[in-house]
Amino acid sequence: MRIALISTPFVSVPPRKYGGTELMVHELAEGLVRRGHEVTLFGTGDSTTAAELRWLYPEAQWPPNLMADVNHVTWAMQQVREDGEYDVVHANSAPAIALTRFVPTPPMVYTVHHVREPELSSLYEHFPDIYYAAISRDQARREIQLPRLEVVHHGLDPERYQCRDRGGDYVCFIARFSRVKGPHTAIDVAGAAGVPIRVAGEVHGADAEFARREVEPRLERDHVTFLGSTGMREKIPLLRDARALLAPIEWNEPFGLALIEAMLSGCPVVAFPRGSATELVEHGVTGFLARDAAHMRDLIRYGGPLDDFDRWRCRERAAERFGRDRMTADYERLYERAVSEARPSAPLARIA
Repeated sequence: MRIALISTPFVSVPPRKYGGTELMVHELAEGLVRRGHEVTLFGTGDSTTAAELRWLYPEAQWPPNLMADVNHVTWAMQQVREDGEYDVVHANSAPAIALTRFVPTPPMVYTVHHVREPELSSLYEHFPDIYYAAISRDQARREIQLPRLEVVHHGLDPERYQCRDRGGDYVCFIARFSRVKGPHTAIDVAGAAGVPIRVAGEVHGADAEFARREVEPRLERDHVTFLGSTGMREKIPLLRDARALLAPIEWNEPFGLALIEAMLSGCPVVAFPRGSATELVEHGVTGFLARDAAHMRDLIRYGGPLDDFDRWRCRERAAERFGRDRMTADYERLYERAVSEARPSAPLARIA
């Protein structure tokens, strides 16, 4: 099958540090190529991929802005039209949906990466022929009803992550410094439990005041080690050796890639039961769901359930549920459905 995979112009594929959507796009591109498909990735020029790479912007356009997104996506859709030989287009940026009115394209799959946003939901409502992929059941339940909506959990390559029999003496937090991610709570919980915490993340513009007031003073505490923004090189040993990853989220997060990165490292996730966390974390197997901060404190204390946690079982279960091969197979089935319903007589796959 020949597939046009459209990423964003904001972060390279794979991301050097921050970038959830772009990490998922990278894993999918690699998985599809390994399974014999012809994949063209429309990303930024500083991306690295086994697929054919095309770009309008030589470098990632950060911070995100609408005009860069529109420019990138309209260019990518023009390329798709001029090539004229794709079986399916998989977009990860909303402007691509609206462009289907003007640019004749093969069937389109679109992954919804965000919480419900009224403006975007209104757009989706006008394009019922798009094949939408939600990234969790919780996210799908909160979105408007769409006639073609399937749930496809993200997946990562388990071989990129390392595991050991026992974790170290510290817990960790990996996320942007936003209230909804709970960095302040993670630091407070670790301190109350008497456990060191290593904090990895950065501040995005909208969160600057919160970070200045609630996070930066806490980073000076004795039990805290601040690592800054981390890439894969730093993240792999951090998760491999951590006692647990803390995710005291305060929002209905559609998905948590850092959670499955931890699980694939054998590192248990201790999270509040919000959003997708309830379907990602298997209590006692890949982590624990904490009722509140006091419960999270008790779970991570020395002498608690983390002491005897089976890290290899955690990794095995995470690879089964959230491995790249599973995600790739799920998207293959969605592509095949889109192609067969658009052109019933066409072959379902054209393998390279």
